[in-house]
Amino acid sequence: MIDFTFVSPTKIYFGKNQENNLANILLENDFKRILFVYGGGSIKKIGLYDKIINEFKSAKAEYFELPNIRPNPNNIDVNRGIKIARNNNVDFILAVGGGSVIDTAKAIAVGFYYQGDAFDFNLHKAVPEKALPIGVVLTLSASGSELSSTSVIQNDVLGVKSGFRSDLMRPIFAIMNPELTFSVNAYQTACGVVDIISHSLERYFCPSDEYEFSDDIALSIIKNTIKSGKECLIHPNNYNARALMMLCGSYSHNGLTNLGKKYVMTIHAIEHSLSAFKPTIAHGAGLAVLIPAWMNYVYELDVEKFAKFNEEIFNIHFVNKHESARIGIQYLKDFFKDIGMPTSLKEIGIEEKDIPILANMITENGTRMIGYSSIKPLSKSDIVTILSSLI
Repeated sequence: MIDFTFVSPTKIYFGKNQENNLANILLENDFKRILFVYGGGSIKKIGLYDKIINEFKSAKAEYFELPNIRPNPNNIDVNRGIKIARNNNVDFILAVGGGSVIDTAKAIAVGFYYQGDAFDFNLHKAVPEKALPIGVVLTLSASGSELSSTSVIQNDVLGVKSGFRSDLMRPIFAIMNPELTFSVNAYQTACGVVDIISHSLERYFCPSDEYEFSDDIALSIIKNTIKSGKECLIHPNNYNARALMMLCGSYSHNGLTNLGKKYVMTIHAIEHSLSAFKPTIAHGAGLAVLIPAWMNYVYELDVEKFAKFNEEIFNIHFVNKHESARIGIQYLKDFFKDIGMPTSLKEIGIEEKDIPILANMITENGTRMIGYSSIKPLSKSDIVTILSSLI
């Protein structure tokens, strides 16, 4: 177990009608000028938009809207938000939505004080030094951005989708009412299930020793995500299932599942290039395609750990560890298919001719490998092999 520093400062308001506490939270923190960031029309359809506006009014706070944040959020909206925030001298950012909205708010928060292009952070050309405070009202269980230090933004001009980390971007509070996720459709719910699983799975399969309890946390989150995800898809208004999935999403990506170990999100890195290449690909859908393929490619390098994954997640035991590992991977792939997720590149609009382009995007024309803290660093040829197995 390696030395570590763990920070998780976000205050969580969890449960029914917690959004009704927003005015009091704003007053307690003396926030008066708010950038209100949200996505499409879903928060208006469920009545949440009006609730938020009433909370602003109760707190006697001015608000300035940044609506229509798209999935796979881009730097154009980040720059638009920075301009609105600066022009109106805002002192706080409220993100109401899921990961795309929250990641946009985070990028605006650090970009507000930065004199260069905010996408410099995503390109790792600059490091944030200061940020506006952020709060979240969560409406989608998936990314875990409500507790994480990460923001992932896409630049359509450069054809790059990249993330960066800074504890300055961790929200100061997150309002988490599972009822606000009741209206999330089956496809987006399933995408969320895959994203949550991937956050813990990728950390679990980074090298560790027998003393690292973070691996057990990761396995527990994966098991509970599968359990709650299945129930949410059958009974969308099951409060306890939505609550469990919401908690799994938050704690899959706040650092608990990598305490004491080095980690890297290799599968996420590959998927980011897929959705940068084709922005219509939902993040969770891209991950569902990639996860089993990556697992099949690397499992022989740590058969014991893959066999343990199968035993813990699917409760199936084989004497032959190789067989156990292979069966476990197939079970996970079958689960993704059962919940309506794609399992091939064709299903997400990627063709065989696109593979060399994607491999170059992922490895910067073959000049770098990805996944150095994972089981196996991947070269351009490795990426081509993995993607080709999905045709």
